Parts: sequence; structure tokens; C-alpha cells
Amino acid sequence: MKKKTLVVVESPTKAKTIEKYLGNKKYTVMASMGHLRDLPKSQFGIDVENDFAPKYINIRGKGDLIKSLKKEAKKSEKVYLASDPDREGEAIAWHLSHILGIDEHEKCRIVFNEITKPAIQEAVKNPKEINIDRVDAQQARRMLDRIVGYKLSPLLWKKIRKGLSAGRVQSVTVKLICDREKEIQKFESEEYWTVDFKFKKKPRSSMFGAELVAIDDKKLMVSAKKEDVKIASKAQADELCSDIEKVTFKVTEIKKRQRHRKAPAPFTTSSLQQDAARKLGFTSRKTMMIAQQLYEGISLGKKGPTGLITYMRTDSTRISEIALNEARNYIEENFGKEYLPEKPYIYAAGKSSQDAHEAVRPTNIALSPATVEEYLSKEQIKLYKLIWQRFLGCQMLPASYDVMSVTIKGDKYLAKATGSQLKFAGFTAVYNDSDNKKEKDVILPDLQEGDELSIQKLEATQHFTEPPARYNDASLVKTLEERGIGRPSTYAPIIETILARGYVVRSDKKFEPTDLGFVVVDLLEKYFKDIVDEKFTADLENKLDEIAVGKIQKNTLLEEFYGPFEKILEHAEEEIGEVEVPDEVSDVQCELCGRMMVIKQGRYGKFLACPGFPECRNTKPILKDTGVKCPKCGGKIIERRTRRGVVFYGCENYPQCDYVSWDMPLTSNCKTCGSFLFRHRFKNGRTILYCSNDDCATRKEDTPINKEINKLKEKIQQQTAKKLAELAQKEAQAKEENENKEHKEENEA
Repeated sequence: MKKKTLVVVESPTKAKTIEKYLGNKKYTVMASMGHLRDLPKSQFGIDVENDFAPKYINIRGKGDLIKSLKKEAKKSEKVYLASDPDREGEAIAWHLSHILGIDEHEKCRIVFNEITKPAIQEAVKNPKEINIDRVDAQQARRMLDRIVGYKLSPLLWKKIRKGLSAGRVQSVTVKLICDREKEIQKFESEEYWTVDFKFKKKPRSSMFGAELVAIDDKKLMVSAKKEDVKIASKAQADELCSDIEKVTFKVTEIKKRQRHRKAPAPFTTSSLQQDAARKLGFTSRKTMMIAQQLYEGISLGKKGPTGLITYMRTDSTRISEIALNEARNYIEENFGKEYLPEKPYIYAAGKSSQDAHEAVRPTNIALSPATVEEYLSKEQIKLYKLIWQRFLGCQMLPASYDVMSVTIKGDKYLAKATGSQLKFAGFTAVYNDSDNKKEKDVILPDLQEGDELSIQKLEATQHFTEPPARYNDASLVKTLEERGIGRPSTYAPIIETILARGYVVRSDKKFEPTDLGFVVVDLLEKYFKDIVDEKFTADLENKLDEIAVGKIQKNTLLEEFYGPFEKILEHAEEEIGEVEVPDEVSDVQCELCGRMMVIKQGRYGKFLACPGFPECRNTKPILKDTGVKCPKCGGKIIERRTRRGVVFYGCENYPQCDYVSWDMPLTSNCKTCGSFLFRHRFKNGRTILYCSNDDCATRKEDTPINKEINKLKEKIQQQTAKKLAELAQKEAQAKEENENKEHKEENEA
């Protein structure tokens, strides 16, 4: 019997997909389940005195897998190592070569950017040697992280609290989040007002909106400088409106132009994580997990396991010529020639891009979201649709808009109105790159210079300047990428690590540092400036890139880092006293032992705990009072969270009172009926206020806001009804099953 060729991949799903393309008569495809060797967990594992020689051991629990891989390798004619096409994958292949007794200089490595039949067959025809430079880059990263983790973490244990640890890149990320929080704490909000008009052209015309932008040729600003002006109070706004009502306004200038909006580049790892966070609400970890599934292969019925996207860890926007041609043909057939540029668009990679792989794109553009939807989970289809649409859109012509800008003057007051109308959809026919689901046309009436306008409505609105926003998954990944901290494959693990260590929490999808996070960062800033210095960390990343292309040696970098680090560590050991993270005492008494409960920080936020632990283990959630009374029973409406951490608002007297709302109740009251107001926040960040009383006269007015509110409430009611129907169906099925079971038992008896 002819011997087979063994192909070793990382995951079982990938193994199934690849075996389908290669056939099981000539090839055996097995999964290594990731790394099989690593530095030991129980010891440092690096011989600093002996050229930083690492001590690798087989990972515990992988003994049986290693035996079966060795057995299969012995009876195979050839062994190909097909781990992922990045540095981590290269290192896995190198470790496998040692375990399976393969010469690392043998052509045993096969690499592919997409799991498709042509790509796999081409890779098998052209095996390569293991890239030792890339292996060294991965080893250097692993050893730098081990040096920081194993040398610095015991110091944190001693000085602050047991169980703490410090990471090289993670510490810089926590500092970014802490620095942003300090900015927010220092921020002082300023009040300002804006004045909006509703104008009509005389004698008859449609009404249109405009905004006051200048007074006496001085621009209206939020924070006014000497040469600008600011409306700072209600009294000032009211006085201004009274004066404006006496003034006659005319159109003084009309500008018409065409605006073009180009399609964004195809996805890189970073832009994929950012878009998925903004549009789908996915965390970085969730995005990468689902992308991995799409890359490794999904079973598409009779077609079997099929890789749907290219490799998802990349910083490149490069697209293969075959994929470009496929996209252009698809656009011409499905949208028409008018959507197709003369030549394919080529997107430039960033300065720090390694350009090792293509951009993240579908492996086959013909596999549209509609054709694969039935085989994918809800989350898989959402992400696949995003990737498919972005890739197709990047090869379509720009969207074009007719823009009309109107300047309106009355005495010393200057107002502006802007209209925009989509003339050619271009790439927006398939992909919308804004946070809004769909941009609406704003059409101004036919106006001429010199036209006199009448004020139909004049409204002054109060605003307050807002502090910089906390980082969310999208903005944090963007910042890490811009500042050169970490690389595409590390963003998701960085975020998960700092959450797991309790240095930050995710609150309302934003990252908030804990007291512990502040204490650790302050200590590292004082004694280990380089560890939390952005530039130093970015320079290290660049040096790791240089190792990967053979420009510098791994040990050179390790020596440069270790010598100064060891001296700083010795100094810190002597200087730092014991650091306490004091618990904040609450006004809630423990009902079990009478002690005053303290506020603790857990992975999912703050909670109340008895200080008598371990004798008393009582814990409670922190109930955040909104200051609003329940309309059903008069109790307090408090902030609550679902099991998944989603915020909602309910009565403190639950379950006796079942009042609940997804929208935030406010202490401010409706001017018409006196009921409290709700604030609803849309996914794009826009907010609206509305009366909580359904019977309020204001709520019954035919206004755009009321239409939105009614649509929103109808949607919530439908979702609630659907959930209740599903529960009722499940209860009915369970009841029927019990009755059948009882009937069967009676018959048997």
C-alpha cells in the first residue's frame, strides 16, 4: 500500500476543509490544536547566562495527541506543516518539526492565505523551509513577555496584592485607559446654546432648517476665544431670539458643488475589529473568533466545508489579481458598467505594514451573503456580510452628491443652511461606511440670491461640552494601531488580558479603569517608565519586525532589554514600600453580620461585599438610583443589568412591581404633563428625549420624533411579544411532553 502524506494544521475544522480539497486517499490531515510546546508555567524557563536559551517543554495534557502525530508521521511518506501564515503559526511549525523529528531546513512548510482548493493545491506543490527569522521574532516576543511577567509580577504580589501580574504591552494599554479617565475627571463642562431657524420663502414654499453661525461677523463657538462669540446662558439666548424675531432675513449667497465620497480600503485586522465594534457591537475577541470560523471553513450543505474568507490577521490592504478580476466581473454583472472604475483600485498599505498577507476578503465573491445565510449562525452571517460588502464596495466608483450651501443674513445675524442630495450611489449601493444605517437626503427649496425669507420657527437649545469619550473596542484598537503598540494578532488578547486581570472593566461597552488599575499604572510609571512608555513599546515592536526580516538578531534585542530592566527591578525592590488599595466603605449594612459593606471591583464591575470575608461571604449588586419614582408603585427606579451586562431600568420592588424600561429615565419633567422624561440612545450615538406618559398631548403630536418613538415602542413590543410567545410555546411543549410521559407510564402500568 502506497504511503500517504501527512498534513498538520492547527484546528480540526481547518483539517476537515483541507482534507476535502486534497482527498483522503493520498493525504492524512491532522490538527495540532495550536501550540504543543511552550515555556514552563512553573519556572522562568530562560537561561539568561547561556545566551537566553529557552527551556521548552511539551504542554501538559497534549501527550496523547503528540503520540498520535508521531505515529502518523513515522508511517507517512512526507510531512507538511500547514499552521497559520503568521509568526505564531511559523513558531508552531518549528516546534512541530522538533517534536516530529523533521529537519527545519527541509521543505516541509506549506503556507496559504485562503482555504480554497486552488490555494491549497498550489501550496502543496511549492513547499518551503521554515522561516527561522520569523520564528525568532515570535520567540523574542514570547521571551520579552516572560521576562516582564515573571520578574515584575512577584514584585506586584509583594507590594500590592497577591495574584497580580504585569504585561509588557498590556501595561501600556492600561495606562492609555487610565490617562483618558484622568482627562475625564479633570474636565469641566461648559454650558452653551445654539439657535435654529425654520425658514420659508415668500409667498409659498416648503419649510427648511438653518443654524445661526455668526453675530457681528464673529463666529458662534462652543468655547469662545477673544475674536469669537458664545451664547452662554438661557437669558442670553432668550434675549437674542427676541431681537432676531424683529429682523428681516434674505438669501445673500448660494453655492452649489458636487461632492465625491470614495470607498474605504478593504479590511485589515484592525479596521475589521473597529467596524464590527461600531456596527455590530462585537468585542474584538468575538470578531476574531467568528472570523477564525469563517476562515477555517463552514459546511455549506452539499459543497461541504468551505473557507469563506482569507486569513484574518493582516495589516495589508493588498488584493490578488484573481480576486480583483472576480470582483470587477461581479460588479459589472450585478450593478452595471456605470459602477465600475476604468482600472482596479489599489490601496496603499500603512508605513508600518508588514504586507505579509492579503487584505481580509471573501475567498469567492460569488458566495454572496444571501447564498450562504442558511448555513451560517446569526453572528457569522453578520460578520461575513460586513467583509463581503466592504470588499465589493472597495472596487466600485465613489458616491457623488449635489451639495447646496445657502448663506442667510438679517442685520448683524448670519445663518447657514446646507442641503445634500445623493446623485450617484457608487459604492454605497453595497456598503455604507458611516455609522448611520442610511444617509438621508436634505433637500432645500429652489432659492435665489436676494430672496426674502420668513421665520416660521425659532428655537434656542441648551448644550453642555462633553469630556473626551472613554475608549471602546473600536477606538482602543485604532489607538493601539496608530501608536504602534502591539500588532494585528495581539489586539484582542491584549483587551481580554487587562479585563481578566481586573485592571479595567467594560461598562456600557466602554473601558473604565479600576482603582487597582490606577495603583498599578502609577507604580509602574514611577519605577518602570519604559514598561508603560508608548514610544519605547512601539520601538520594541519595530525591532521585533526587524528580527522577522533578518535585520537584527534575537539575542541582541533581549540583551539590550534585560540589562537595564534588571537594574531597575533591583532598585524598585528596595524603594517600594507596601502599597494598599483601600476598599471604599458603603452605607449599606450587611444583614448577616452587621458590618458596613465595602465596594469591591470584579471582572463585571463593582459590587458590595462584606469585609468579614471569609467568615461572612455576603455579596450584593450595587443598586444605582436614577432619582425617578416608579409610575406604578412609587418605588425607586434603579439601574439593573442583564446576565450579559446590558443596562436596563426597573423598579426596586421587583418582583412585586414589574415596571421595566430599556431607556434611561431622567429627573427632568415634561413641560406639558409633568411626567418624567426618557432618554433613548441610538446605535449611532444620537439621543432623543421623550415623555414617559403615553397619553401626554405632546406625545400625540404628529412630529418626526414621535414617529420615531412610536416605531421604537412598536418594535420593543413586537420583540417582547415574540419572546413571550416563544416561552409560552416552550411551556406548552413541556406540558405536552409531561402529559405524554404520564399517559405512557399509566399504559405501561
